[in-house]
Amino acid sequence: MNAEPKKHVGESPELMEIESEIAQDPAPSKATKLAPDAAAVPEKPKYNRIQKYGSQNKCYCGNERNLSQAEFLCFNCSCWIHEKCVTYTLVRKKIHWFTTNYIFVCKNCTLEGVESYDRHQASLTQMAHCAIANMQHSAAMIGAPQIVFSVHNDIIPYIERNWQALTTLPRLQTTSWQSKVIQSLDENLSKQFIYEDNPVLGPSYGLSIQDLTLIQPRYEGMRLTHSYCRVKPAKPRGQKARPCASKMDFMPHGFPREYPYNKNGMAYILAEPDPHAKMPEESEAEASSSSKRIPIPGWMYRVKLSPTLLLSLHDCAEHLSITEDRLAVTGDRGYGTVRATHSVSCGCWYFEVTIIEMPGNSSTRLGWGRRHANLQTPLGCDKFGYSWRSRKGTKFTESRGKHYTDAYGEGDTLGFLINLPFESQLNYRPKTYKECRLIKSKSHLYFEEDDKSDEKREQLYELEGSRIEFFKNGLSQGVAFEKIYAGSYYPTISVYKNSTVSVNFGPTFQYPEILSQHNARSMHERVDELVTEQFLADTLYLAEHNRGRHQAQE
Repeated sequence: MNAEPKKHVGESPELMEIESEIAQDPAPSKATKLAPDAAAVPEKPKYNRIQKYGSQNKCYCGNERNLSQAEFLCFNCSCWIHEKCVTYTLVRKKIHWFTTNYIFVCKNCTLEGVESYDRHQASLTQMAHCAIANMQHSAAMIGAPQIVFSVHNDIIPYIERNWQALTTLPRLQTTSWQSKVIQSLDENLSKQFIYEDNPVLGPSYGLSIQDLTLIQPRYEGMRLTHSYCRVKPAKPRGQKARPCASKMDFMPHGFPREYPYNKNGMAYILAEPDPHAKMPEESEAEASSSSKRIPIPGWMYRVKLSPTLLLSLHDCAEHLSITEDRLAVTGDRGYGTVRATHSVSCGCWYFEVTIIEMPGNSSTRLGWGRRHANLQTPLGCDKFGYSWRSRKGTKFTESRGKHYTDAYGEGDTLGFLINLPFESQLNYRPKTYKECRLIKSKSHLYFEEDDKSDEKREQLYELEGSRIEFFKNGLSQGVAFEKIYAGSYYPTISVYKNSTVSVNFGPTFQYPEILSQHNARSMHERVDELVTEQFLADTLYLAEHNRGRHQAQE
């Protein structure tokens, strides 16, 4: 039969018509995909490494796109910037040609006038797509065009050689990922890939759209949830330049890579100046006339909230390795625990975890935990956590394990649901930390607070109607815990030895039907809620603080 290559879902608005065609045209079977003796062979694309675009999409240098070098697509203005034209040297040589798992902002769209680059974890489908695109580009550059490549001799070896350049996920120790690459290729036939059973190369795959200039990051869905769009203000004449934040040691999303750590039960919370807290005039006069060094009052600062729900860097055991996008973690040696950046204290909430790799003798304990849970021990070893263990499917809390369900392992996607009914006697307002002492560590300020785990343990009480339920590959395993202790709970991950897991806080879940079936909310919705609640808590504190200061003056 005649086989016509299917079009790939476009990476830009111009390809909306192609998307509709794909939705209407069912994917043919794998055996009919570009068979060697097919009557109609897809026309080889006309290769032009220099693509003409409008002047609004030009690089700093004023030149058009050039596929002979890596390029960056700006998140804000949609300009393609040549790698050699990037002024921020730390960004160079970080991108692999035709990758789509990054967010780049050019210097014309940032406050500091320096490029911003954020690379996140790529899926196996994205890695395979990038590998085929690069091999197709290399073949065209040497004058030997080729559009399909052997999965065993070309695609998988390419991913193996360029693993670190393709994704932020640590290199997997087992070879099971190779079969998953083939599975992802088969699942995306006609949408992203074409198949050919080549008598020489064997099973071979290519891109359904061979125009490499159409490959770009999917920014459209992120513009509503990311605040990368910034207008660069004009600097007043004569004003001294401030240190550029881009040159400081920050992780993506604007958080420092290293946090202060204290084994004596102290907690450290990253702080930032509160624009609504003003130093009174008399205090400024006293500070300027005094020769003593006056400590910075904590009420002038506020908690720095993460703009996205991620794995926390300060609520994490030291020996754990968190990926650059902060959505996957790998263990080392004994158990270690990491919490998410946001917690919930009321309502029904849901998130998912996928087991990426679980070598022999490694394991995980996943679930929900309080801020006072010990990070150096597995989740569920005290009263502040409830976990589901991979081995034998045991559920744990207060160091007591009970049989719950069958074991889970590599490749499984697990769901975690918590239901916390409203309790009138609970104070749901988040803590401001403005009464805590400020300390400085490596150019960053932190609130320092005593953990007080013993006191919190004595104040625990059961919340009527509360429950925790776990899911395995979309199927409920039953209610694991009921009448859990009232409080604020974080998505919590404990890993043992070299196991690797990735988290999905929404909005796109592998099993979204669980949300509607249980009237639950995606954890990512908590981000905007916490911003409002934290602002309200800080405002009320400042109002009380100012009222007390005025009364003292009278």
